[in-house]
Amino acid sequence: LEAQGLAKRYGEVLAVDSVSFSLRAGETIGLLGGNGAGKTTTIAMLLGLVIPDAGRITVLGHDMARDRFAALARMNFSSPYVSLPHRLSVRENLRVYGHLYGVAELEARIGHLAAELDLAALLDRPAGELSAGQKTRAALAKALINTPEVLLLDEPTASLDPDTADRMRAWLEGYRAGTGAALVLASHNMAEVERLCDQVLMLKRGRVVDRGTPAALVARYGREDLEQVFLDIARGTGVAAVPSPSPSP
Repeated sequence: LEAQGLAKRYGEVLAVDSVSFSLRAGETIGLLGGNGAGKTTTIAMLLGLVIPDAGRITVLGHDMARDRFAALARMNFSSPYVSLPHRLSVRENLRVYGHLYGVAELEARIGHLAAELDLAALLDRPAGELSAGQKTRAALAKALINTPEVLLLDEPTASLDPDTADRMRAWLEGYRAGTGAALVLASHNMAEVERLCDQVLMLKRGRVVDRGTPAALVARYGREDLEQVFLDIARGTGVAAVPSPSPSP
């Protein structure tokens, strides 16, 4: 995946301002920033749901402005804040999305995901009757139904208890290692970002204000962990840092 000079304005608000990065197969990049930093808008542009005012996005060799459907068939997205149809059961939801993606041996795929994500007992329950944490796991199953090569995750462990969240992170690590998928992660959980991400973009008011590996950022700011770095940048109390250019794949 490669994003070059992405920009998006909503009226007087410049939501995303000249954001560029690249991501290789088997890597995870974290998009970090406070509310309104531009994370969700960036993900929406990567998915083709929002058209950039400027810039270019290439995913799996396809220009998203010209040939996005070829790439979208090999991508997927998860967010606990985007609800599945409430009246359909979890199984029915997964069947609908599986048919949309043309998934072969769909029932076997649903069974596999249900076992891996601890959803077997919930498959025939209406999605609207699930708890917040159960909805998060069902949304993740939906995002994995087509075994995506590019997976975009917006707060993938929100509402999960610590034990379940840890198991979901381990499962995502295994999925990435086993498939070579590229992951884009937007999260406010700094420990999650440190664990999962190979590189991090620090966003503030739509701009990339720093970037690097989690360890490099922690060292650059002289802090103990990424949460302290996040607070330094959000509050403007950290050292001045100049983002280094992101290499092309």
